[in-house]
Amino acid sequence: MPAQANEERLQKVLAAAGVGSRRASEDLIARGRVVVDGRVARLGDKVDPVTAEIYVDGQRVVADTRLVYMAMNKPRGVVSTMADERGRDAISDYLGTVEQRVYHVGRLDADSEGLLLLTNDGTLAHRLMHPSFGVPKTYLAEVPGPVPRALGRRLLAGVELEDGPAKADAFKVVDTLGRTAQIEITLHEGRKHIVRRLMEEVGHPVSRLVRTAIGPIKLGDLKVGRTRRLSNPEVASLFRAVEDS
Repeated sequence: MPAQANEERLQKVLAAAGVGSRRASEDLIARGRVVVDGRVARLGDKVDPVTAEIYVDGQRVVADTRLVYMAMNKPRGVVSTMADERGRDAISDYLGTVEQRVYHVGRLDADSEGLLLLTNDGTLAHRLMHPSFGVPKTYLAEVPGPVPRALGRRLLAGVELEDGPAKADAFKVVDTLGRTAQIEITLHEGRKHIVRRLMEEVGHPVSRLVRTAIGPIKLGDLKVGRTRRLSNPEVASLFRAVEDS
């Protein structure tokens, strides 16, 4: 089959995607560690970087250089929109010179802070947000203390809210200082204000809420108001999270 005009040599595509140098990419291909569209690749193969599904050692490699994957540490008071008609601080105010138009994956209410993912990959964004894929999200919350030991069991068992039951996937008390406790809670659903409503229902309303992880992506030491590009392994881990669901 003749090569299409937009196809390029596989080692060049891998190098552009950050897998390694062209020579290192050729070695990966020669050793059978690269799979393209379900077939073990061979030296001399050409691929379309926009449409090809490429895996190296079982991990997805995004070869389309137009696709952007970013993490943001959203400050408190910033609304989860790209622009706000009321003039409030919005996500786009913190993006700087990002050439591609990106969108936020899911939301954090204005009073909450922490990790947001930004991308122009609509398919991945949909899977990360859709409850059927069950991608967990982890939060640190400050609540009135002390927190009784039975609270964790209650949250893991499920609590009835006005729009149906909700439950935590994981829960632990991180710290207690005076009348304030810091808890970590993980859920895989994204109903509006779900953590705040859940903790309100069990008598421990949230005074501060920080999202620290979305699936395998961690907030880490990313400073408030800053963004960073996700690494190739992080992007691969996101694809793996939705493919394994």
